Order: sequence, then structure tokens, then C-alpha cells
Amino acid sequence: MSEEKKEKQSVWNQYKEAEKQELETINRGYRDFLSRCKTERESVREAVRQAEAAGYRNLLDVVRQGKRLQAGDKVYAVNMKKAIVLFNLGDDPLEQGMNILGAHIDTCRLDVKQNPLYEDGGLAYLDTHYYGGIKKYQWVTLPLAMHGVVVKKDGRVMDICIGEDDDDPVFCVTDLLIHLSQEQMKKNAAKVIEGENLDILVGNYPLEDEDKESVKAGVLKLIKDKYDIEEEDFHSAELALVPAGKARELGFDRSMTLAYGQDDRVCAYTSLAAMLETGHMKRTACCLLVDKEEIGSVGATGMQSHFFENIVAELLNACGGYSDLSLRRILANCKMLSSDVSSAYDALYADAYDRKNVSYLGKGMVFNKFTGARGKSGSNDANAEYLGELRRIMDDNQVHYQLAELGKVDLGGGGTIAYIMSLYGMQVIDSGVGVMSMHAPWEVTSKVDVYEAKKAYAAFLREA
Repeated sequence: MSEEKKEKQSVWNQYKEAEKQELETINRGYRDFLSRCKTERESVREAVRQAEAAGYRNLLDVVRQGKRLQAGDKVYAVNMKKAIVLFNLGDDPLEQGMNILGAHIDTCRLDVKQNPLYEDGGLAYLDTHYYGGIKKYQWVTLPLAMHGVVVKKDGRVMDICIGEDDDDPVFCVTDLLIHLSQEQMKKNAAKVIEGENLDILVGNYPLEDEDKESVKAGVLKLIKDKYDIEEEDFHSAELALVPAGKARELGFDRSMTLAYGQDDRVCAYTSLAAMLETGHMKRTACCLLVDKEEIGSVGATGMQSHFFENIVAELLNACGGYSDLSLRRILANCKMLSSDVSSAYDALYADAYDRKNVSYLGKGMVFNKFTGARGKSGSNDANAEYLGELRRIMDDNQVHYQLAELGKVDLGGGGTIAYIMSLYGMQVIDSGVGVMSMHAPWEVTSKVDVYEAKKAYAAFLREA
């Protein structure tokens, strides 16, 4: 099918009934994943559960037991409970490289500070620091849920999830009433809500017999009694405020999904699904889900760490053929889809897009030859030869796809993990799903694009 024909036809109308049923099945699983996995820790936990159910073993257990790996073995490794990599070993020697799907599982949110709880005006608040690129004004007056962990001094890890069940309380950031907002409304959008004002309202009930900071004292007593959390425990906690509520079907026709955290869990979910369905492989398949992309892929759990390289070294050693040269050859010979989202066209903001080079909801998964900003700065720029190979694979497998950029030349731009992996010399391109309202508390995707992305990732793992 020609590129021109793809752009003019609705992908929905090209499906047979069996494909529509498969599409709905995949999207039901996707919505369930989004509803239950709102942090990177929750996403990794779910990935491990699914991987072990599909026959994957923990690579570190294999290493500790001194066992050898061979073609057909399936293993995974977890990095600090916030990143995971899976391998399905193929018949070809590892030195010939792997086919890699790489996505990130962190999303924009409000993180609770280490000294957060305070009282002012008879109200108790938690101080926060926003994570990732957000429009701060979008986060006020939303029902928010608290997800994360509190680690006690004795090492106990307490999982926290408050605000998702119907009987749970929720939290919110307040806003100034319109009647008193004359000065506030004069500020530009970047300043109308300041970062230091994204504090979470958590209490108003004073503790009886307390003269000073009685509301704060009441909150502390409650969380001690109910959750065994003391004020000092915030020092060793990772708590995030995220939009409360489940992923929902969007539109009269139910053709779309409205949910928090689709950037980039839409690509993480479809990559994982494609990986777990792989059977016996000729070339080793790999799925890599990492943390910290929204803040530059930094830290021990981000793509800039040596986690992936170290685990590939362990894998090579467990296969009985480790050397530094072999490791370098593996990494250089890999082919990768950096599975990340693209900006989808929104007719209400048409001036931001080059309509010839933008993705559209419902037109299939998206390839971005390059990302970056203003002159491709900070971009991975994929080779034309690699794109040619990918076009063949997609067409041979009846995958609907688009070629796009993130926006107009002097407006668009953004980073992914692609440029980091390209440093090894491997072939890398960004590919994923178009998202509307990206980085907003609630984002929009098309069911079609989720389905086509999963098909594309599965075809890539089999045939690249």
C-alpha cells in the first residue's frame, strides 16, 4: 500500500472483524496496565509478573547458580526495582547483535519532598517538587492519588497507594478563586502557578488537646496509626502524586484511550507484549524498560547508567564467551527501536504542526527519523538504509505506519533514549504512538495506534 493511500484512508475501515476483536483485547489489557501501574516501580513489578508467567528466569539467579545459557533461554534482570531488561536468546551468536525494543516507564508527576509536611492557616500540606516537563497550571484542583514506597530504618519497605479505590481519600493542589484572580490572570502561563505552590492539601482536622500545629499533629497521628509512618520516615520515602482514576475509553465511538502516563507506558506496554509473545528466535530479542527519561535519562536507573551494558556482559559471560571485544561487537551490531511517543495532530492547535510531517491519531504507529530541537540539536538521526529495512519489514507484515516530526521546525523538539544507545554504534530510530495532550495529567491515544505499535514491535523482533 502506498504512503499516499495510507494517509487518505482510515485504518479502522481496513480491519476485518477478527482484527477488530484482537485490537479491543490488546487495548483492554493496556487500559488495565495503565490503571494499575502509575509509577516505574509498579510497572517493573508487573513486567516481572508477566515475564515469569511467560517462562523468563531472573538472570542474576542464573549467574549465582553458575548455570550456562543457550539458545531458547529467556531471562530478565531488574535494576533497583525501577528498570528491567528481558532477553530471548536466539540461535545466532550474540556477537551478531540483538533486536532491541527500548521504552521508558517514568512519567510526569509531583514528587513529595523529604521534609514535606507543614501547617498553615489551619490546613496541612505536603510540599512537592514536580518531575518532568509539565504545564504547572494543569495540575491544580485535580483529584490526585499517592503512589510510592516508604522505607523504614530497619529496611522494611512499605508500598503506598492511596486514592485509587472508591473508598480512599484523594488529594489536590488548590487554586485561587476567579473572584480574586485579577493579578494572577495577568501572569503568563508559565508563571500563573509557581512550582513552589504545587503543594498538596492533605488535612484540616485538628488533633484534640494540641495547641500548636494541631492539624499537622492530627495528620501525623493518622498516618502513624493507619500506615505506621512517622514524620522522619519521609526522609527515606519515594512518594508521587499522580492523577487518581482509571484509564477510560474516549469518545462516543470508544475509539481512543484517555489516561494518565501514556507517555511512555503506551510504548512500554506494547513492547513488553511483543517481547513476551516471541517464540524460538534466530536473532536474540531484547526488551528494555528504563527510568528517568523525562529528566534526561540520568541516575543509576536511567539510560545513561551502565546497567544495560553491565547486564549484557553478564549475559555474554553466562553464555560462556565473555570478552571486552565480544561485548563491544554485540552492542555495535544491535538494531533498536527506541519506543517512544510522538506528538499527534490536534486541529485546535494546528499552527504548531507541519501537517505534511506530523502523526495523526488512528493512522498507525509512528517513526521519527530524528527528534532534537531547532536544527536537530540533541538528536539521533537514523540512517536511510535502516529506514529502508524497516519499511520492508512493516509492509511485509501489513503494519500501518507513519513518518513524522514532533512539530514545526522552530517549535518542536524533544529527547528520547535513542541518542544514548546510538553511542554504541548500533542502528537506532524512534518509533511509537502518537499522543495528544502529551505531558498533561490526562493524555489521549488511539486504539488503532496501540494495536499497530504492538504489531510493529513483534515484526521487528522477528525479522530485523
